[in-house]
Amino acid sequence: MGMRFVKRIPPPEEIIAQLPVKEEVKALRDNRVNEIKKILRNEDDRFLLIIGPCSADHEDPVCDYIERLAKVQEKVADKLLIIPRIYTNKPRTTGEGYKGMVHQPDPEKAPDMCEGIKAIRRLHIRAITEYGMAAADEMLYPENYSYLADVLGYVAIGARSVENQQHRLTVSGVDLPVGMKNPTSGDITVMFNSLIAAHSNHSFIYNGWEVETTGNPYAHAILRGAVNANGENIPNYHFEDLIRTAQEYLKLDLPYPAIIVDVNHANSMKRFYEQPRISKEVLYSRKYDSLLKKMIKGLMIESYLVEGRQGIGENIYGKSITDACLGWEDTEKLIYYIAENA
Repeated sequence: MGMRFVKRIPPPEEIIAQLPVKEEVKALRDNRVNEIKKILRNEDDRFLLIIGPCSADHEDPVCDYIERLAKVQEKVADKLLIIPRIYTNKPRTTGEGYKGMVHQPDPEKAPDMCEGIKAIRRLHIRAITEYGMAAADEMLYPENYSYLADVLGYVAIGARSVENQQHRLTVSGVDLPVGMKNPTSGDITVMFNSLIAAHSNHSFIYNGWEVETTGNPYAHAILRGAVNANGENIPNYHFEDLIRTAQEYLKLDLPYPAIIVDVNHANSMKRFYEQPRISKEVLYSRKYDSLLKKMIKGLMIESYLVEGRQGIGENIYGKSITDACLGWEDTEKLIYYIAENA
């Protein structure tokens, strides 16, 4: 048999019982989620900023980063709502490489998914408890959502997952804002189909149960650029791309249409230092056109304490071990610029 069953993963209720959330922390998280929903409903004109490391690798530098974000959030609270990225599940194109804290709570040790699930729950709880910031995470494994459903502020569906039926159907039962990326091919029809599925009600199998969902009106689009048949990166953040996407999006007649622009990945051609320039171009397009002003609700940015990336084992505190990120100094400058120009 080609599959070895290593160990039983405890069910969500068991992990949640071991790592419960205090009522006051639940209230903080619920309030943050409601603020995000108000922005998506056009009841709050603040701009969303989903920002943080490509992957959460170690708890201490991630929390150091979030602490700095929280201090900046206080200064720009009237203009921006900042959602820290705590991405603990990392998709890998070939299956090789670091797959996130859920797989390896210590990147230099062997995978231990049972301990990984506990580690990521502790990290998300700490972000809310100590810094008042409910974070974003990527849904790599739909079943893992149940372990974090009470502590997340935002969920992202990646470019490789957005075509998967289980992801789409699971999102239809998630009571959170969920951003769904365009696929790596760049075909926005695929992204729109995923949104239609996420907004609809469904019956399906989830975690050993037959479940029914009522649809998620807060599922929305994330534009992250594309890769063509020759492996070349094709951005989709330019004015013409944004207008075309917005106009086609409106034809779907979904509640609360919204676009987040991911300024890294294929949009930056993996050149992390281009993120400030791209952010400024998107903000200009948003100012120029009233439809874009209404529909572009935020930006997604990859940043960490130290710019660039490193290999596993180099142990530079606060430097990404996956995609290269902006460093803190440039991040802070960019946040203040966005606050003044959004």
